[in-house]
Amino acid sequence: MSMRELVILGTASQAPTRHRNHNGYLLRWDDEVLLFDPGEGSQRQMLHTGISATDLTRICVTHFHGDHCLGLPGMIQRLSLDRVPHPVAVHFPAGGAEYFARLRHASSFYETAELAVEPIEADGQRITLGIGTLEARRLRHPIETYGYRLVEPDGCRMLPEKLSAYGIAGPAVGQLLRDGHLDLDGRRVTRDEVSVTRPGQRFAFVMDTGLCDGVWALAEHADMLVIESTFLESEAALAAEVGHLTAGQAARVAAESGVRTLVLTHFSQRYADLRRFADEASAFAGELVIAEDLMTVQVPPRRVASAG
Repeated sequence: MSMRELVILGTASQAPTRHRNHNGYLLRWDDEVLLFDPGEGSQRQMLHTGISATDLTRICVTHFHGDHCLGLPGMIQRLSLDRVPHPVAVHFPAGGAEYFARLRHASSFYETAELAVEPIEADGQRITLGIGTLEARRLRHPIETYGYRLVEPDGCRMLPEKLSAYGIAGPAVGQLLRDGHLDLDGRRVTRDEVSVTRPGQRFAFVMDTGLCDGVWALAEHADMLVIESTFLESEAALAAEVGHLTAGQAARVAAESGVRTLVLTHFSQRYADLRRFADEASAFAGELVIAEDLMTVQVPPRRVASAG
């Protein structure tokens, strides 16, 4: 059974608090399980989620500040400890390759797991997956940083009334889907005549950044946008200085980009009460989630298929 959901391991920026672990986000997407930005404690947080290291298929690191990567050594070693039988791809900014090497070999262990190391070397780099395309876009932060977007290809939904009108049924439907056309009594029926476009789903992950073109590109028409909102508007000047977003900025991006579910996260430890983040995100009219550790958020169902 396919499952598409976000599991939140931690929501704290820079330093954990009593109630918020360092960053960490798991995306279940059909047969893929992607781990984004594992900070300290991610391995332990996973014990509470029902997801094991053996489930992981891909790790994506946005940048090499500690709250986004210090969980990597334990996670990589756990892959070997559990003898994960399949390769696990790892993506990270190519300019941070030295940091990745240090984290990968931070201590002595017997490495049995196979890591497919695939650095991100350019803005707009695309990686083809069985479930779609993983795209990386450059963000604006003091060090090299990329956000990620998972895009499922558009499909089509066959219209039973149209099929019936042409007398198409059984194996002929499958042939029409495969070939794009079907010849019936001297007339060619095309797939477009008996179907509507089923938009593919999109998931976007945007961490430490100021507003920039990459943020908008990642968020465009996302079914779910997970985005940092480190500060409130009262610290907007500080946010701009250190390359971060406010809750209001994140909400505006989501509203103007056609996002359906907005997940705000990566909160500064200066804020104990997160209700103000919801108040300041009022520009967004869709489903708003103020992330909490160990929360699970379902990716919304596919958009309604459209004609044309």
